[in-house]
Amino acid sequence: MIGMLKKYRFRDYDFKLIILLIAITVIGILVIGSARESTQSKQILGFVMGLFLMIVISLFDYSSLLGLYWVMYVGNLALLLLVELFGETTNNAQRWVSIAGIRFQPSETAKILLILFFAQYIMKHKETINSLKTIVTMLALLVPPLLLIYRQPDLSTSIMIVLLFCVLLFIGGLSYKIIFGILAIVIPAGIIALTLVLQPDQKLIEEYQQTRILAWLNPSEYSMAEGYQQDNSKMAIGSGQLFGKGLDNNEISSVKNGNFISEPQTDFIFAIVGEELGFAGSCLVIGLLFLITLDCLMTARIAKDLAGTLIASGMATVVGFQSFMNISVATGILPNTGIPLPFVSYGLTSLVSLYIGMGFVLNVRLQRVRKYT
Repeated sequence: MIGMLKKYRFRDYDFKLIILLIAITVIGILVIGSARESTQSKQILGFVMGLFLMIVISLFDYSSLLGLYWVMYVGNLALLLLVELFGETTNNAQRWVSIAGIRFQPSETAKILLILFFAQYIMKHKETINSLKTIVTMLALLVPPLLLIYRQPDLSTSIMIVLLFCVLLFIGGLSYKIIFGILAIVIPAGIIALTLVLQPDQKLIEEYQQTRILAWLNPSEYSMAEGYQQDNSKMAIGSGQLFGKGLDNNEISSVKNGNFISEPQTDFIFAIVGEELGFAGSCLVIGLLFLITLDCLMTARIAKDLAGTLIASGMATVVGFQSFMNISVATGILPNTGIPLPFVSYGLTSLVSLYIGMGFVLNVRLQRVRKYT
């Protein structure tokens, strides 16, 4: 392990990315404390742990670490199987497992581990990326972790992983002919699937997931059921106006203070941002997430090899798409999916996993410059 450690020039370190990450996480900690004070101390702990792990990982040669890509894949499957067999259930979802007294959510670590695994796998098979054998093999490798996550049930993370896989294939060099061919099949199939899941006796998704989609499509009919969460979220965001009502405010008219949004510290954290920090604070959060995504994409362009490009692109996908999905849910653009806002929503596993992924991005950027030997 010591042999993996590299010596880099201090001035080549991507300090702007670290500043962006610290800024968005601090905002998240403040908003979480306002939404549910009892969870703030754990989020601070996650921030400290994540920052430490990110710095350590950023100083190790990612190429050497990727040599363990099969260990990462098997370890990921093992963690997801533990959830399947011994997982703890909260709010009708079995997504958490405790090991040595530490409770965490393997579906969050799965995103990072799959990025690392497929980054190495695609680089090793880049010459045959368009062959039927390679594509089928990669799909076969994707299905087990995807199925285990879907069964938890965790539809939002399943969608995120499928999107991530598609981006990695595209960046890896998948032919446009194959991409358009797949789209010609997937788009009609998606329309058919959406039609089927809206049927009364469908078995494709859970009943509560179907209700969320129906509430999004027909909000007037479900305003007192599943639709109330998004209605109240939009009300909260709008009530913040330009500069918000302030963190930890005592206003009676506050949607948060009235407990009109359940679990405001996680899936609907952006509603708290909008209400308490206003339009200005919301733009700041969106701007920071955009800059983090952009920084990852810039790193992807200057990576020394395809694996580095895929790692940085994968992290950009996670931050970018997940931010879009979460904010879209909070503003009613998409149906309620239950996905956290990166670096802002409460969740130790999510926060630490993201920082670990960013540690690899930092090392990818360092590797493109001349190193001391």
